Amino acid sequence: MVLRPPNKSTNIFTDIRYFLIHKPEIPTLIHFNTILERENYTYRILQRLGIEVSSFKILNIHKIGINAPAKYIFEELLKWDGDSSCWPNHIAKVVNRNNSLENLSIYLFGWMKFPSWIKKSLLGRSFIPLFSLNAISIKKIPDPVGTDNARYLLYKSRGGYPIGVFSMYLRSSIPDLEETEQSQLFLMVGFNFYGKEKWSNRNLINRMWEAIHDRVTLNVMNRFKQLCEWRFEKLKQG
Repeated sequence: MVLRPPNKSTNIFTDIRYFLIHKPEIPTLIHFNTILERENYTYRILQRLGIEVSSFKILNIHKIGINAPAKYIFEELLKWDGDSSCWPNHIAKVVNRNNSLENLSIYLFGWMKFPSWIKKSLLGRSFIPLFSLNAISIKKIPDPVGTDNARYLLYKSRGGYPIGVFSMYLRSSIPDLEETEQSQLFLMVGFNFYGKEKWSNRNLINRMWEAIHDRVTLNVMNRFKQLCEWRFEKLKQG
C-alpha cells in the first residue's frame, strides 16, 4: 500500500466534510460493557498520569495503533500547532499562547474578539475560548523502569466547552493485548460540566458528545496516524 499524507482542510466547509461528515474505517472509541470495566481500564492509565479516578468522570477514551516508534510519534505531537491536516482549524482555531505548548487556546472559527462596531456594547470584549488548555504535566522521557515507553501530555481545560482534563497518552504496543502496530495513542477527556461532574452520566450529554466530539476525535486520530506513518516511511527511505 502506498502511503500518502491526509489532504489539508482549506476552509470551514472542508472542516465539516473531513472531520464531521466523514467516517474513517478504523474505529477509535473504546466501548465498555459496564461502568466498572470503564473505571478499571481508566485507572491503569490515570495512575500513570497522577490523577485519581474519582477526580473526573472519564467520558470517553479513544485509541489507535500507529506503525511508527513511540519516540517519533511523540515528537510529532510536540510539534503540533493545529495544522489543518489533522485538526479542523477553521472551525476551532488553535492559538499557541506565549509560543508555548504548555498554554493553548482554541477559538470557535478563530473569533478571539467581537467586531469593533460593537466594542462599546456589553458584548464588546474577548470571546470565551472553546478550550483554554494549561499543562499539568508533559512527560517527554519515559520512566527508566517502564517497559512500554509511555509518554504523555496532560492538560487542565476550561472555557466554553465543558472538559475538565484532557490527555494524549502514548506507549509502545503490547503483544499480549493483540496490538500489532508499533505504538498505541490514546486520547482521553475527563468531563466536568462546569462543576457538575455527575452530569456526565446523563444520556443527553453523552449523545451530544457522540455526535460531535467523538466523530471529530475519530477523524483527528485517523488522520494523525496517516500523517505519522507517511512521514516515518519517508524518513526511513532517506
